[in-house]
Amino acid sequence: MDGDRHTGHGIESPAARLLRDFVNTRDVGTGADALDTPDHLATWLVEHALVQGRAPEADAGDLADAHALREGLRAAMLAHHRPSPAPVLPDGLEPALARLPLRLSLSGGRPALVPLEGGAAAEGLGRLAVAIMKSVADGSWTRLKVCQEPSCLWAFIDTSKNRSRSWCSMRVCGNRTKTRAYRARRRASSGRAEATERKPGL
Repeated sequence: MDGDRHTGHGIESPAARLLRDFVNTRDVGTGADALDTPDHLATWLVEHALVQGRAPEADAGDLADAHALREGLRAAMLAHHRPSPAPVLPDGLEPALARLPLRLSLSGGRPALVPLEGGAAAEGLGRLAVAIMKSVADGSWTRLKVCQEPSCLWAFIDTSKNRSRSWCSMRVCGNRTKTRAYRARRRASSGRAEATERKPGL
């Protein structure tokens, strides 16, 4: 992956980095998926400190929930390019969120969602849901975006001052998108010129 897909030049909250990294466990461009089996999901949750101790038991249902959560986040991040985000979310997202073991706690002095402990894979996925709320609270949520190049959709944190970054990499995806748009304009212009030449009496 291109280097500037992983770096930024501003404040990036831990919650935002976690959500970005979770979405990027699937590379849309190559089809590679770091969460392709329940065991790989369990290992990823441990490596990112979302569950404590050894890798938890994970099954096909946990994997399906993780995939639904990941693609729901990708859709939401894509919508952050628009002034009024209205993402079209995957059908499986709401049921997946409903299965996460979460509760409301007031023990920290302010209301907070916390996952129910138990070491299961669902606990780790619950911590990802908590990270969504933390990123909303710290202001980083709408800075989470995915590349607008359709063949890429790599997640990044937009650290630009005016929050206008569109691509994970200007050198790669930005140039690719602009080149494609330029060629489309040239084809359209050429088509109009040919149509004018064919008009009778001109």
